[in-house]
Amino acid sequence: MNQTHHTHDTHHSDLLHPGWQYIEKNSLEQFSPQDWEILQSQRDTYMREQQARQALRMLADSEHDSTFGYRVNNYRHSLQSATLALRDGQDEEDIVVCLFHDIGFITCPNSHGEFAAALLGNYVSERNRWMLQRHAIFQDVHAPHHPHADPHGRDRWRGHPHFEWAATFVERYDQAAIDPAYECAPLSQFEPMVMRVFARPPQPLPLD
Repeated sequence: MNQTHHTHDTHHSDLLHPGWQYIEKNSLEQFSPQDWEILQSQRDTYMREQQARQALRMLADSEHDSTFGYRVNNYRHSLQSATLALRDGQDEEDIVVCLFHDIGFITCPNSHGEFAAALLGNYVSERNRWMLQRHAIFQDVHAPHHPHADPHGRDRWRGHPHFEWAATFVERYDQAAIDPAYECAPLSQFEPMVMRVFARPPQPLPLD
């Protein structure tokens, strides 16, 4: 039976809004067409209201994380990247992309570009999705003494319409965004931009 309220002696997670209903079944196989209709209606609202907030919280939770050697942690790197883009006059989407480009850097290090592209891809241009997926390879040209970097790795895409943006992003807003003395804008300054980007009608991701 669907219910709108539970007492605190249950293990139910809180519903986002009063008046919403739990689907009181323990497997998806038991869901009726009516259950799915209720769930989808609530899910649509939930995503509109929570996706941007939870993405911001993922970043905010790393504010006090340690670092393995860079003089700034990933949170400060992300803020510096977004602040550099803001002060360069980049548009709102590009600033938000800078803010989240390394959101998976610690938890998903070998595919963090794909992580960011998956997070933002439905709401940003193909130009930015393409760049996010490849920015780690484009960064190699700026690490000539890294033992595993391939400074020519990006050349396979030379001539691609998004090549120059990826190269510019990495040069100006990624590899140089590790200065502990740089005065970053606070995360709160970017929150309205993030909310507006995630409020866009989601577009299906193309199959690569």
